[in-house]
Amino acid sequence: MPFIIAAAVLLVLLIIVWYISTLNNLRIMQVKIEEAESGIDVALTKRSDVLAKMLDTCKGYMKHESDLFSRVIELRKGMTLSEKARINADMDDLQKQINVTAEAYPELRSSETFVMLQKSIADVEEHLQASRRAYNGNVSRYNQKLVSFPASVVANAAGMKRRDFFEASEKQREDIKIEF
Repeated sequence: MPFIIAAAVLLVLLIIVWYISTLNNLRIMQVKIEEAESGIDVALTKRSDVLAKMLDTCKGYMKHESDLFSRVIELRKGMTLSEKARINADMDDLQKQINVTAEAYPELRSSETFVMLQKSIADVEEHLQASRRAYNGNVSRYNQKLVSFPASVVANAAGMKRRDFFEASEKQREDIKIEF
């Protein structure tokens, strides 16, 4: 009889340890998702800052710089993930407008500062893409864990929900038309 009681107590302890371990792993995954989302915020802020510097460089050449500059400042505000995706598309448009301005003014295009800022934009874009990939990778692992038995039992008991992926907007998915 003492053996059966000891085995039952051991089994209960193992279940409790497993439950706590699984819950901790899920919480660690949530923190990694938040960390990756913060990485997207950092990249978006950096992108916004570089675009603002490009706008400052372009000011003498642009007619509607105040509107564009105010849009860049607006893009820095705190936002949800879906708002970040929308703002990301807006920053893409803004960058295209800056590039169109540069095409219209060859002296701007040849400016060392402008060339340096264009290289910075490329670096920022790579950083932003890496941040998105890290975020989506963490979300994927977390969502997979939430639907996998037996971790799904712990996740449901803790009220954990699936997280959304950072996705490109419809505008960003459209094919770019290049005309010569």
